[in-house]
Amino acid sequence: MARCTSMVLFHTLVLGTMLVLSAPAHAAGDRSVVSRVAPVYPELAKRMKISGQVKVEATVDAEGKVTAVKTVSGSKMLAPAAEEAVKKWKFEAGAGAGTAEVDVTFSLGG
Repeated sequence: MARCTSMVLFHTLVLGTMLVLSAPAHAAGDRSVVSRVAPVYPELAKRMKISGQVKVEATVDAEGKVTAVKTVSGSKMLAPAAEEAVKKWKFEAGAGAGTAEVDVTFSLGG
């Protein structure tokens, strides 16, 4: 009987841990951006008339600070500037760390 009880307790703890670990992955995606920093348009990209959107995945801590960034899609020439800008963004504080996908647009404007 004691063995059965400990197995149930073990499975409950494992399931609870899995749920807690999976929840933060979506937490940042639900938070608003509090402050954005505009990207610095790479000079070579301007000269080559490269524009478009770069999708960046940002890892955000509980306080809303971006701790890591990774380009998901977009121009390889614009990606480093997009990542540098998103590293300086601030999100709303939340219950835990998580990730958010954001789009950074580069436009030559006319």
